[in-house]
Amino acid sequence: MSDLADTAISPLAPAEFPVLPTVAGVRIATAGTGMKYQGRDDVLLAEMAPGTKVAGVFTKSRAASAPVDWCRKSLKGGGGEAQALIVNAGNANAFTGQCGADAVLSTVEAVAENVACRPSRVFAASTGVIGEDLPAHMIVDALAGMMADLHGGDWESAAKAIMTTDTFAKGAGYSVRIGDQTVNIAGIAKGSGMIAPDMATLLSFVFTDACIPADILQDILDDAVAQSFNCITVDSDTSTSDTLMLFATGAAGEHTAITSADDPALTDFRAVLNATCQELAHLVVRDGEGASKFITVKMAGAESDDAARRIALSIANSPLVKTAIAGEDANWGRIVMAVGKAGEKADRDSLKITIGGVAVAENGRAVEGYDEMPVSAHMKGDAVDIDVDVGVGDGTATVWTCDLTHGYIEINADYRS
Repeated sequence: MSDLADTAISPLAPAEFPVLPTVAGVRIATAGTGMKYQGRDDVLLAEMAPGTKVAGVFTKSRAASAPVDWCRKSLKGGGGEAQALIVNAGNANAFTGQCGADAVLSTVEAVAENVACRPSRVFAASTGVIGEDLPAHMIVDALAGMMADLHGGDWESAAKAIMTTDTFAKGAGYSVRIGDQTVNIAGIAKGSGMIAPDMATLLSFVFTDACIPADILQDILDDAVAQSFNCITVDSDTSTSDTLMLFATGAAGEHTAITSADDPALTDFRAVLNATCQELAHLVVRDGEGASKFITVKMAGAESDDAARRIALSIANSPLVKTAIAGEDANWGRIVMAVGKAGEKADRDSLKITIGGVAVAENGRAVEGYDEMPVSAHMKGDAVDIDVDVGVGDGTATVWTCDLTHGYIEINADYRS
């Protein structure tokens, strides 16, 4: 893909980018380096107030990128504090050996010099082609201009700067109260292909002006990820570069001191953070490469919640299920197949499948008098709902995915050109 401006916007895209709140203590700027894309910004710089706390979740890939290695090390050794974030699109800086590590170091050292902090308080992320050396000098050369342009909150420009095969910018955010103080949350994400649980080819950065200790911030982020980003899949592939970071500047003003992740004063904040992450995750699915349908798979009756999630993902990742939905074919036998191959306990003779609210199978066979017409009509829409009960326990889960179309092949066959 030579120019994202030529990419048709996903039919599942929202009508417009949302209005996100300003987060006190955060300034952002973007720039274009021409590293891969022409005529667009491809680098994001975020500067945060001194003392900002940080938490992160990263890919579980054994071939993690150099920026992921840096962020993990900095989280452990930096006291849970951050003062800057630098992100580039077009080059993943993954599978680049010592050159990749050197590129990260030279970039974060240059950012640290500009924002006057330790390099360990600068976090980095890269997304794009794997196996190509990152021309770090192109990012460093753009820093002076970005420092001069820092401002408090053009979130849409920030989201656009980190896109690769994405067809639209992704953002979500809310205001909420902790005690008597209003605090803001704003988040952006990128992701379209190579999307599977364990964070996928997905970058997401969420900012809040709440004052929350780093260890508690990590706990609530882990919980939010479990209910959002780790419940989505586009193509079952997990990237080298998955990065989700949550920054808390503490600049909103004094509020009730937070003493634990279960602190009652944090209840509303956690709900809003979870909603923000879930909205961002859904937007990634809605921008799945070539996607034309947003699919919700709800699982019940499993041995445990973890088992329910694994069965739901078996359905959501099945190429046969996804292509049937793309073709608007009400072939529920493919769902039976996906349940059976998941490797989790399921009672074949109690299995129940519902599509679009219509029971299609129960008690181990097709529903007597089953009429395929309403199911076929449901599948012609852009939202498809699948509910399955495997009849062995109380475990439940919900995952989200999209269909698999010719567009996915076209996008990925042409990705490096």
